[in-house]
Amino acid sequence: MTDKPKNNNARNAALAAAGAIGSAAIAAALLYAGKRMKKPNEPTQPGPIPSGEPPETD
Repeated sequence: MTDKPKNNNARNAALAAAGAIGSAAIAAALLYAGKRMKKPNEPTQPGPIPSGEPPETD
């Protein structure tokens, strides 16, 4: 039998690609979570009319 030297180029490339994809996924998740946390709490209904008059509707 002939001993062939193992070629690790493909394995190294696959590991590098997996690391890059994983790092990008983590970075995207952190950016998304940061945007959600900074979003101000918006009131569901508008506040009262300052003048006290009834609102006009069409």
